[in-house]
Amino acid sequence: MEVEIEASEMEVEEQQPIPSSTKKFGLKDYIQTNYGDDYVFQIVPRDDWTSMAVSLSTNAVKLYSPMTGQYFGECKGHSSTINHISFSGGSNLHVLHSCSSDGTIRAWDTRTFQQVSCVTAGSSQEVFSFSFGGSDDNLLAAGCQSQILLWDWRNKKQVACLEESHVDDVTQVHFVPDHQNKLASASADGLICIFDTNGDINDDDHLESVINVGTSIAKVGVFGDSYEKLWCLTNIETLSVWDWKEGTNEANFEEARSLASESWTLDHVDYFVDCHCSGGDNLWVIGGTNAGSIGYFPVKHKGTAVIGPPEAVLGGGHMGVVRSILPMPSMQSGTAQSQGLFGWTGGEDGRLCCWKGDDSQVISRSWISSTSTLAKKVPRNRKNRRRCPY
Repeated sequence: MEVEIEASEMEVEEQQPIPSSTKKFGLKDYIQTNYGDDYVFQIVPRDDWTSMAVSLSTNAVKLYSPMTGQYFGECKGHSSTINHISFSGGSNLHVLHSCSSDGTIRAWDTRTFQQVSCVTAGSSQEVFSFSFGGSDDNLLAAGCQSQILLWDWRNKKQVACLEESHVDDVTQVHFVPDHQNKLASASADGLICIFDTNGDINDDDHLESVINVGTSIAKVGVFGDSYEKLWCLTNIETLSVWDWKEGTNEANFEEARSLASESWTLDHVDYFVDCHCSGGDNLWVIGGTNAGSIGYFPVKHKGTAVIGPPEAVLGGGHMGVVRSILPMPSMQSGTAQSQGLFGWTGGEDGRLCCWKGDDSQVISRSWISSTSTLAKKVPRNRKNRRRCPY
């Protein structure tokens, strides 16, 4: 699973001292998921953390152990880009769902790696995101090209098509935890819409509120004690925080990359990967450089809006843009905590990197992985290569 790389190819940024308040993480190991120029798009865990799924630009999903990195197998069937993956919960922990630009949402049995069901949005549609929810937990919502489609997943019957609320690609749909009848959608048209999915769902009667972000939306997420907050990352790398119940803006970071860049001594933050929430109102934005370093920047969104110095820095593992981060459940006791594992990252270099706590003063190290040993290599400076990750 791992390939050896010449030392001259393993180029990283010139590293500067990291503030002592920043938690340092070192590279434990890495897995080369493919040969060539294939990307890692997304990493998601099974609820019991016995496996993790990794979507790739080869239109396949591979399964690994999050504890050891052991390869289990792959699910293949999509004919175009996989845009979103997610495991089921409850009694169906082994079922993985994926949606694609081929217009389908597929379910896979990860014990056999075989497809077990498929819902089709239409031959001319692309599916960018999906979410399960509803008052009876029976709805499957999909974000498509200017439409939101909803099915009763129990019989795969389409129950609604919302086509008047957005005028561009619906990049995100989320049923809100603890408010399972509420559906939040976000689009490249710059709008976030909140729908009530009770009853006979339609645009006229079930669109409750609209938030105008003003630019194309890449990702949104729900957080807060009552899941009343929304964070929003846009395709021009701005960050904003909203109260979706009140429809009010709590913080707006139009120069988010510059604010994050000013708070550390590494290269300029070129893009944001995601946001992380650990409960309550705590929020971090995860920024990265084109050379592969990433940082967890705390976001203060009440009162004076501030992006603070990074509380965690991961460097020396990737050689390009990082696409996905899977942190281990830090508050959960067990194997991951005892081994000091922080989590996994995946990127445009096709690598899965595993990170662990590092108490040494020098955190930036590049490793060559073989079947039995880790050999340390001396990094050399890398010229900046700015490009958009999306």
